[in-house]
Amino acid sequence: MNGVPMLEIADLHVAYGQVEAVRGVSLTLAPGQIVSVIGPNGAGKTTLLGAAMGLLPSRGTLRFEGQDLHELDVEDRVERGLCLVPEKRELFGELSVLDNLMLGAYSRSPGKAELKRRLDGVYERFPRLAERKAQRADTLSGGERQMLALGRALMCKPRLLMLDEPSLGLAPLIVQEILAIVRRLRDDGVSILLVEQNALAALRSSDYGYVIETGEVSLHGASEQLADDPRVRHSYLGGGTDDD
Repeated sequence: MNGVPMLEIADLHVAYGQVEAVRGVSLTLAPGQIVSVIGPNGAGKTTLLGAAMGLLPSRGTLRFEGQDLHELDVEDRVERGLCLVPEKRELFGELSVLDNLMLGAYSRSPGKAELKRRLDGVYERFPRLAERKAQRADTLSGGERQMLALGRALMCKPRLLMLDEPSLGLAPLIVQEILAIVRRLRDDGVSILLVEQNALAALRSSDYGYVIETGEVSLHGASEQLADDPRVRHSYLGGGTDDD
């Protein structure tokens, strides 16, 4: 890997009281990559993202483009271009689609022209959000809510987007649509750290993958290689067939 990694995590530890949820995890993400993190429920995947975003205390190495993230609070991390779309999406249901999108840009305070440019960009990427901009967020479908969560994150103009279970609760066709959007974001220059329970979809959408089990990295490698690994196929890909 040439140059400075977009994200470097080394020997990371995160604990809830006496319980260590992440134990010595190391992970590297290069600019322009989609890196997926797969593993069972309770493995520490969401905890890893929370620590990277500054939502949870941690010890170990956390660097974003060479900058020690331990020196930055959450808002500073967002200001530098690091953004998290959480598993529960955390939209403001009583507010409109437009209001939710506008809230996504508050921390970086763009001028009116830049704000309009970002909003137009989100609507171009997600035409359904433009159609529903006056609609309350809590009346949207599951897929539309995920699009809104992604659109709100894009209003921050992220360089690294961390996605926690973007396919959760969505129908298979909508999952394909969401992950196609994620791949297009990568093509447009946004690096992606993708935590996903749908291991096959994650590996098909990413360049490199990590398997986390009981708070530790058990396997990592190029996504295509992981998808062919017998251990991954047995545990996460339904025992071996990848036909669809």
